[in-house]
Amino acid sequence: MRTLNTMLLAVLVSTTLLMTCNHTADEMHGQQQLDAAIATLRTNLEKELGHDVPSISVLVESPNGTFFTSSAGKNGKAITENTHFRFASNTKNFTATAILKMMQDGWLHIDDNITSYIPSTTEPYVPNSPEWAIPHKNEITIKQLLQHNGGVYDVSNDPVPGFGGLPYVEYMLENSPLHQFTATELVNQITIHNLSYGAPDQVYHYSNTGYTILGEIIARVYSARAGQPKTYGDYLKDKIHGASSKVPLNLYFVENSTDQQLPSPYITGMIQYPTNTVITDKINASPHVAEGNGVGTMAMLNRYIRTLMKGENVLNKTSVTLMQTAEGPANTPQTHYALGCSRHPVLGYGHNGATEGYLSTMMYDPITDVSVIVVIPYWDLTDGSTSLNKCLQALVKAGLAGREALGYF
Repeated sequence: MRTLNTMLLAVLVSTTLLMTCNHTADEMHGQQQLDAAIATLRTNLEKELGHDVPSISVLVESPNGTFFTSSAGKNGKAITENTHFRFASNTKNFTATAILKMMQDGWLHIDDNITSYIPSTTEPYVPNSPEWAIPHKNEITIKQLLQHNGGVYDVSNDPVPGFGGLPYVEYMLENSPLHQFTATELVNQITIHNLSYGAPDQVYHYSNTGYTILGEIIARVYSARAGQPKTYGDYLKDKIHGASSKVPLNLYFVENSTDQQLPSPYITGMIQYPTNTVITDKINASPHVAEGNGVGTMAMLNRYIRTLMKGENVLNKTSVTLMQTAEGPANTPQTHYALGCSRHPVLGYGHNGATEGYLSTMMYDPITDVSVIVVIPYWDLTDGSTSLNKCLQALVKAGLAGREALGYF
């Protein structure tokens, strides 16, 4: 006769096996639902655009596990969660993390004016030179730059006088593809033409050049602390994502114009024009330091955004809350943009990114403990901003569809 302990052990083993089988079945059902939802979304987007979409890939991590799908069209191929791509303006969240980490360490304060001295030094946050004499310079704070409320003109997205109606960055890249851009050069275009969207805190206007200035501040503060020249990339590697950081991540923040090859494996981007299609992967990212020069994988972005927003990365929970909620007076209910961090009512907190041929988003919802990463390596410009906006909207639709497929409505 079996002893009571033996009988209890048998029941425990049987129950565990049953739970394992049910859990596996639930996971299989969730994966099937996710695969079907994203495949349907891609085909619907293709019908809406009238063109094939190379792929839509979604990674969802929840308390019930991590799920990934990549639905490829006729002109594309599926990727994995470890495929590299350019995550563009998601970089801005890393820049905000760097600034807030410096504040945690007492190296700066976000309410400081950008002309103030770096703490414990006689060096200002930004150069005191003629090239940096931008409108309202003496009024702009670090926090306002983080919020896009500083009024800083964006020379990479908006036309600059003297460049054929083009943004300065676009003009220079067309005429000199390997040109090495610098922060001083970009800011100087604002100074030369006295460009501004308005006084600080009077208007919300997304500005890549505002984040270029933040990148310069990070480099100058780190250089002052290290006692030797340091770059934006140096600080991120040493303190935010490198081997010695709290949560090491295999990420790259490209600063040289000639450093254009993506690490293997990688996905190429595609741009659909009215009369032709362009495949792109080699990009001069030097004009986008601190605002759009990041390269990584979906798995790495997921690990980053989950640990960051849960207060388990380099920022403490007070800093994370500040990042999520510190919206400025010029922000509108439509933007929900705090410190390098946007908010979606369902997907939660994070950022998105768009650079030639690549669209992506990374979001974390603290209510359900669900993170979502979406990558669409495709721009449709056949109908200008109208068709491109449909692709951008697909990022959010994919994130929502991924959650819903797994039961997180």
